[in-house]
Amino acid sequence: MTIKPLQDRVVLKMTEAEETTQSGIILSGSAKEKPEVAEVIEVGPGTADVVMEVKQGNKVLISKYSGTNVKLDGEEYIIVKMEDILAVVE
Repeated sequence: MTIKPLQDRVVLKMTEAEETTQSGIILSGSAKEKPEVAEVIEVGPGTADVVMEVKQGNKVLISKYSGTNVKLDGEEYIIVKMEDILAVVE
């Protein structure tokens, strides 16, 4: 089964949270922050007012608490509006 977003929505797969800090401290599950970088899986067609500026495979930075979480075939995705995407990470 696949997800095809409508209008100005984008399907993302979140990247894994870091398990160690830069100084080498291992974090417990509760201490990890929600990751803010995600990979674009699918992109909707856009609307008359919104041009889709990302494409499949891009890494993007999103707002920390945006979107709707969806679980499909054992995989977790987040569906966000184009306006919730802050930047493309290169």
